[in-house]
Amino acid sequence: MMSSSGSVRWQDSSGKAIACTEKIKVLNENLDELRQMAQDALEDGILMGCCERQLRDALADAIVLLVNPYLAMLPENNVIDKSPC
Repeated sequence: MMSSSGSVRWQDSSGKAIACTEKIKVLNENLDELRQMAQDALEDGILMGCCERQLRDALADAIVLLVNPYLAMLPENNVIDKSPC
């Protein structure tokens, strides 16, 4: 969940905030790297003549298709319910 400052408020599957500063630092660094790589890919594609919408869709699909390799080891409730109240 993004805060008003644009940073993410990292939380566990129950919605409780992650408090460990080292964990937050790693999560934020990973997200920054991912954003920069996605930005670079978008810019490269546009400069090579690709359709911007197609590039954005391909990047979004890549995220959607990520696989959780720890699924068998985590409880079933490891995902926060994002459905409306």
